[in-house]
Amino acid sequence: MARDLNVLGEPLTPCCHAPKTGFYRDGFCRVGADDAGVHSVCAMLTEEFLAFSLAQGNDLVTPRPEFGFPGLQPGDRWCLCASRWLEAAEAGLAPPVILSGTNQKTLDIIGMVTLRQHALDAVH
Repeated sequence: MARDLNVLGEPLTPCCHAPKTGFYRDGFCRVGADDAGVHSVCAMLTEEFLAFSLAQGNDLVTPRPEFGFPGLQPGDRWCLCASRWLEAAEAGLAPPVILSGTNQKTLDIIGMVTLRQHALDAVH
């Protein structure tokens, strides 16, 4: 498997191991051919975003133990679908982004200027 890069062109860093995030549940926002949702944005969740996501039909709060999903809360880091994050940004509800953990494939959907405006980590 090729080494994944982040939006800064550097090696992708982990987004979160507790709870274990990523489409592949390896802690990284890796994107593969089977990830149609492009779970590439490493974000620190906010109460506003979780409510927005629920209103869009994606409940990220309720635990689903049958799928190994603990349910999320504000402050958790999670790999979000790039298109959903962009929808939230357009609504003024996007959670902060960790650029070092955000996959470069995100740039196919969200511009770097927008990501930098919401970045938590150091911007190069």
